[in-house]
Amino acid sequence: MSENFRQFLERLRSEKELIDIKQPVDIRHIATLVDQSEHALWFHNVIGYDIPVVSGIIRTKKRAAMGMGVNDWNDIEGLLERGIRKPLPPRHLETAPHKQVIQRGEEVDLFKLPVPMSSIYDGGPMITAGVVIAKDPEFGLNSGMYRFMVKEKNLTGIDIVTPNNMRLFAQRAFEAGRPCPISISIGTHPFEIMGSGFRAPLGVDEMGIAGGIRGAPVELVACETIDMPCIADAEIVLEGEILPTGWVYPEGRFGEFTRLMGGLHWNPQVRINAVTMRRDAVYYALHMPWENTWLAAPTRYTAIRSALKTAGVQVKAINVTLGGCAFWHAVISIKKQSGEGKNALLAALSVMDLKHVVVVDDDIDVNNPMDVEWAIATRVQGDRDVIVIPGARAKPLDPSLAVMPPGVVPTGAKVGIDATIGEGIPKERFERIAYAYADRAKIADYVAGKADPAPAVQGADDKIIADAAGKIVALIEKMPLYYQDVAAQLAEYDFQTIARALGQLYSDNKLWQDPRGRLCLRDSAFAAKPPAKAG
Repeated sequence: MSENFRQFLERLRSEKELIDIKQPVDIRHIATLVDQSEHALWFHNVIGYDIPVVSGIIRTKKRAAMGMGVNDWNDIEGLLERGIRKPLPPRHLETAPHKQVIQRGEEVDLFKLPVPMSSIYDGGPMITAGVVIAKDPEFGLNSGMYRFMVKEKNLTGIDIVTPNNMRLFAQRAFEAGRPCPISISIGTHPFEIMGSGFRAPLGVDEMGIAGGIRGAPVELVACETIDMPCIADAEIVLEGEILPTGWVYPEGRFGEFTRLMGGLHWNPQVRINAVTMRRDAVYYALHMPWENTWLAAPTRYTAIRSALKTAGVQVKAINVTLGGCAFWHAVISIKKQSGEGKNALLAALSVMDLKHVVVVDDDIDVNNPMDVEWAIATRVQGDRDVIVIPGARAKPLDPSLAVMPPGVVPTGAKVGIDATIGEGIPKERFERIAYAYADRAKIADYVAGKADPAPAVQGADDKIIADAAGKIVALIEKMPLYYQDVAAQLAEYDFQTIARALGQLYSDNKLWQDPRGRLCLRDSAFAAKPPAKAG
């Protein structure tokens, strides 16, 4: 798909998913207005700034799907899988539209960019939509999404407290006493945002994955002041260096994907050497948490599916839940073979920062919280089916963790619940209540006046009852049948006649039940045997 950032915005507008706000708006109001809006918003006249602001463009499931060029949000996982399986190396261009305005050195003034505040406890304006490309002498390029708190005209922080490849690059540069060069591309298509949000293995460039997702190479161009590429389609690019200061400068707080305020973090600083932008640049402010959520969740789906495939477990469905902030909770249904509930748990809990995993059978709807809770209530014994793994790597943004000293990566517990039917337990214990004739007996029809025809044979005289009883014996001597099945197969009789005929068979000591409760003949091979007497 060759669509660029601006064409995506135009498509949102044409499908009435984006509203243009053309009157003057105070930048301090932007985050609140986006939070209240069901649409993406384009603020054309931000008071005190020459650059307009767009926000909320992937803030709903529908717009996230639109950004990926699919009709159904669930299809995003397939695109990501394609990107991982068939990455396309980026294409390098000689120049790009964001080279129309180039500011270097003393010309750099981040305060001229309309970087809005987000929540009321934020430590300062945060650049939230920057696709960051970094380079390590040994491991090559890495892309990711990080936030930058604007501090001075040419100085920001960068939030990299979570262990990942970007932190590793910065740490290696710090230990070598050198800066780590980075480009920060702002205003890029959701394809690049999606690709950069995937945690690829060390040495794998996420822009190749973004190209695979897009179905066409991502176009890059060289920066002006550092030996780094940046995204050619970007509206604005910041060229900077993570300074070799270490994690010693306070940054934050900030409203996180957890829907909570994060704490104060200690981070390195970034010096911005140059700003390049289009003459009519648009600043994209990614709005937390939901603009992060809808493209983050599919990356978990893909990683979970891959882990379970490696473990040899057949997956039916996955739900990385919104209640778990699209990072920490997964419900997985599997086509289970013996012992695979536990294997599935161990495989899934190894994925990214997943914290709690529930594995269910394939008859459970993973998207229905009541169905999942019902599986836990009816299929779990805590001493047998709950696994706790202590001392696992944890995400520092988890507010339930103890406060750790700066630079110390926290550990926490991972919990798995095997809510599949246990080995050796009869499956008939889990046959759900179902109602007969649900395919044709519809309440709306009866409210509208529908009447059922009377059965052909009615009345309860001895001959009719004996005739019905004989037919019942002929049916159940071949195979056991549920009471309702008998009534359905003898539909020519009214129900009272069938009930009396069965009553007669009980009275004649002919009728019995098999172990599943179906009707059979007392002396047949199907008949249930009473339990042995105790003692």
